[in-house]
Amino acid sequence: MERLSNEEMKKMINDQYKEAEVMLQDSKKTEDFLDDVEAKFNDVIENKIGIDKTEQDLQRLEEKLKLVPKIGDSLSVVPAWISLARSYVKKEYTDIPLGSVVAIVGSLVYFFSPVDLIPDAVPIAGYIDDAFVIDACFKLVKSDVDEYIKWRKDNNKVLQK
Repeated sequence: MERLSNEEMKKMINDQYKEAEVMLQDSKKTEDFLDDVEAKFNDVIENKIGIDKTEQDLQRLEEKLKLVPKIGDSLSVVPAWISLARSYVKKEYTDIPLGSVVAIVGSLVYFFSPVDLIPDAVPIAGYIDDAFVIDACFKLVKSDVDEYIKWRKDNNKVLQK
């Protein structure tokens, strides 16, 4: 597999950014895009994983992942993102910028999808691109997710221990 140069990576990211910018300018395209992302999200979560994820399941998973040494706090954002996306789709929680929702759902679809820049079948390296995407998104939306978790707690949407 050929490694991309920094310039090629910058161009690829810039091209994707321009594509996203055009989509956000046209509300119909954006609505269609979000519908498509929601469908893919539901397919990945419900069909690919094969588990019906309830809010309690997500919160339990979130708590268990926090216990993993060194990377637990980073891993625990994935179920929190799924919970946030579900709450957004259900219109329970909409106090979040659309760009953050798109970034979260896009990252989740990329994370759970076997079709990546580096295929997940490649030992160790196959998950590096997933980790990079999750980390980049985490830095981008951390404050929005923190606000959601606070909202979830304030509105008694948190699993009782």
